[in-house]
Amino acid sequence: MHKRLSIGDLARETGVKVVTIRYYERIGLLPTPTRMGSGAYRSYGKGDLGRLSFIRRARDLGFTLDQVRALLDLAEQRDRDCADVDAIAREHLTEVERKIADLSVLRRELRDLIGNCSRGTVAECRIIEALSPV
Repeated sequence: MHKRLSIGDLARETGVKVVTIRYYERIGLLPTPTRMGSGAYRSYGKGDLGRLSFIRRARDLGFTLDQVRALLDLAEQRDRDCADVDAIAREHLTEVERKIADLSVLRRELRDLIGNCSRGTVAECRIIEALSPV
């Protein structure tokens, strides 16, 4: 028999907060757990640990909850062609690359603002001037 985990144990094993685990259960990313004893305590097995670890890793990589849900559904269809998984990953990569481009523009703008600083008084500050409404 496999060792059962409490919600606290599951949280420690995966690095996911208890409140987040409950949220994932509420939105259906994690199945409703069995209950220990009088039904007061959640009880998780090896499958729950694996599923939550998958969710955690996908979220760490920035996949949305909808994308994670789709990936979990696809992961259960082991004989299926992985083209749909690839499409989700490519869509996410496109979004990440867009965000990187936006951040590069932001970095350039901030460097320009800081470079224009004459280290004078706030009244003469080019950064404050650039941020103020026209």
